[in-house]
Amino acid sequence: MSHKILMFGWEFPPHNSGGLGVACAGMARALVRAGERVHFVLPRTQEVSGAEIDFCFADVEQDLFDITAVDSKIYSPYASSREYQKRLKQDGDMPSIYGNTLLAEVLRYGQKAAAIARETDHDIIHAHDWLSFPAAIAARAESGAPFVAHIHATEIDRTGGQGVNSQVYEIEKRGFEAADRILAVSEFTRQILIKHYGIDPEKIGVAYNGIDSEEKERLPGVLKQLSDRGGKLVLFLGRITLQKGPDYFLEAAKRVLEIRDDTYFIMAGSGGMQTEMIERAAELGIGDRVFFPGFVRGQKIDQLYQSADLFVMPSVSEPFGITPLEAMMNQTPVLISKQSGVSELLDHALTVDFWDTDKMADRINAVLEHPALYGALSTHGYQEVNQISWDDTAETLIAAYGDLVEAR
Repeated sequence: MSHKILMFGWEFPPHNSGGLGVACAGMARALVRAGERVHFVLPRTQEVSGAEIDFCFADVEQDLFDITAVDSKIYSPYASSREYQKRLKQDGDMPSIYGNTLLAEVLRYGQKAAAIARETDHDIIHAHDWLSFPAAIAARAESGAPFVAHIHATEIDRTGGQGVNSQVYEIEKRGFEAADRILAVSEFTRQILIKHYGIDPEKIGVAYNGIDSEEKERLPGVLKQLSDRGGKLVLFLGRITLQKGPDYFLEAAKRVLEIRDDTYFIMAGSGGMQTEMIERAAELGIGDRVFFPGFVRGQKIDQLYQSADLFVMPSVSEPFGITPLEAMMNQTPVLISKQSGVSELLDHALTVDFWDTDKMADRINAVLEHPALYGALSTHGYQEVNQISWDDTAETLIAAYGDLVEAR
């Protein structure tokens, strides 16, 4: 029996600013492949000509996958309230329907949800993270359909447990309590919900993220002149924020360069700590060995992975982490923090505590120094990642939907 799923999110490729959009696209495609009906609702910053748009899935029949856009100023799932207000001021001619704060805009999005629920045939409501939870709660109140709360990152992760935004935390907690079922992207995240939000463990399942298996085209490398001269390249790719541990990456880089001065480090991405990290690299005396290309997308991401001798994800608190899977799909060895959900899945990745920069440097040096280790991680990692699929994620979701519909 297929299900009719009303799914609430806030970003979707190609208009995504991070891994959540990639995850939403991957699982939605997999659900459709499994015969489910998905109606995806998301806010967008630009005006749209019609309510329903075929936004991304040209290869999927329109009657199986629709996207409804809510005209909204929620332009990024990672924006803080301060960033939202700055964006609002920049767009001074925008109509007054937009909330003056990010939280007000989240609630406005939620108010639209009841009408969407009335107009959309569905038997399951599925929402991703806190910005979508008020919408899901409103839709559930309207239709009575079971609500699945899918949590990809918590306020505890985003802040490292320091300076938690109490309003965001309360919206998250309210969503967890209102949900009929919670799916966390890892056991790591599940334990955070139990410990920090007081949620009943029996209510929370785990649905690991996946990746679309594909043979990557070998692309012209970036920084090719450096690698041609024997230089080694170590890559960080992600949001440059406290959660992702960019400062620990630089500390490890400093230690590596004390031993190997032929190494170059790439910190790709953007975020609130970007300027601070540029200044920190200079303070450490390694500014000439660290490159900051900014936010990258599309084919350039694969070029970076393929150019690198090692990909490092030193996250302080990473609910899952799709980037290591992307690196492995490009046959690049990976070093990841033990404080990540993806470490629960991978056998052919090096791991280290994010704070142990000495050991992080040792791991980096080992891969750069020993071709046999590099080759083993590259080969076996590629074989392993090809066994990780969004279809497995969809299977977990469908089982949860079935239990809820049957119970209802």
